[in-house]
Amino acid sequence: MATADDIRRLALSLPHVVEIDSDGFDFRVANRGFVWSYPEREPGKSRVIRTDVAVLYVGDEAEKQALLLGEPDLFFTTPGYDGLPLVMLRLPIVDVARLTELVTDAWRMRAPSEIESELG
Repeated sequence: MATADDIRRLALSLPHVVEIDSDGFDFRVANRGFVWSYPEREPGKSRVIRTDVAVLYVGDEAEKQALLLGEPDLFFTTPGYDGLPLVMLRLPIVDVARLTELVTDAWRMRAPSEIESELG
C-alpha cells in the first residue's frame, strides 16, 4: 500500500523537482506537472482533493489505454481527462516498487533531456 507520503518522498528524490503548494501534492519538473493529487469534481459540489488517488502523466493515449485496460483495478480515468495523457492511480492498492516505477517514468517523460540525463 502506497501513500501520499510515498509519492512525496519519491518525487522529491528526482532531480529538479519542485513541489507546488496545494491541498494535496503536486510535483513539477521544468514547470511541467508529472504527478499530483486527484481533484475530484462532482456536479453541484466543490472539488475534493483526493490524496489517495494520484494523477500521473503517461505520455500518450496508447500508454494510457494500455494501463487502463491492462490493470483496471489500479488505474482509472474520468471524462474530464478524455484526450489527455493522464491516468488516475489508486494508491491504497499499489505497492511502493510499482509506484516508484510509475513516478519515475512520469518524471522522465516531462523532464527536458538535459535534466533527465542526471538520473542516469
